[in-house]
Amino acid sequence: MRIAIISDIHGNLPALEAVLADIASRDVDATYHLGDLVGYGPWPNEVIETIRSAGIAGVAGNYDTTVALGHPSCGCQHDDPRHRELSALSYRWTRDNITATSRRYLASLPFRLDLRPCGGHAPGRTLILVHGAATLNTVYWREDRSDRFCDEMIDLLRAQEGDAIFFGHTHRPWTRAFNGRTLVNTGSAGRPKDGDPRGSYALVHVANDGIEVHFPRVSYDLDRAIAALEAAGLPADLGVVLRTGGSR
Repeated sequence: MRIAIISDIHGNLPALEAVLADIASRDVDATYHLGDLVGYGPWPNEVIETIRSAGIAGVAGNYDTTVALGHPSCGCQHDDPRHRELSALSYRWTRDNITATSRRYLASLPFRLDLRPCGGHAPGRTLILVHGAATLNTVYWREDRSDRFCDEMIDLLRAQEGDAIFFGHTHRPWTRAFNGRTLVNTGSAGRPKDGDPRGSYALVHVANDGIEVHFPRVSYDLDRAIAALEAAGLPADLGVVLRTGGSR
């Protein structure tokens, strides 16, 4: 079975459209999302409608739940003062421009989703989908996290040997085999931070004897995205983040 998992679209409709087109070309059986559909980008409602129309199930990111429930901030963490300011500005813009229908959809997203791609009629591996970590969708599961942290998250998620855990939130794709489990960060479809501006997602081949994970990178119309940011009155620096893949 082949599954596509996307995360952190962040209101970037051209990136989402390009990623979905790439997925459609790859004979994928199912597609899921890991949240943060909104925030930073100027198309929160359009991204949600695209996801809903395509029937893509998924989980809630921190941006989704904070916008849906009217929290004072998105719960994002930034060391750089300018990035903290950009986060706050974009969060207020998103809260002001999201529709009631979109807000209800975001509020309906679950924290966690479990998949049994080989069937639930017999013992088999589970794919566990969360946005950030087992405790909160604001917690960053970075590649340099300690073995102790990974063990704690695995225990909290009750991931068994052979299972795989998928998450996003850091906007940087990576995978790691750890104590018989597979850990996968899908990266970001709409706002990468690994220096590559192309959208990222995880393409997963699941078989009885193992899991293979690849990270396709997808180019999209950056000029369209950046022009829409400016037309919406969002800071130009948000466009710089898109064009540089988060390196500036």
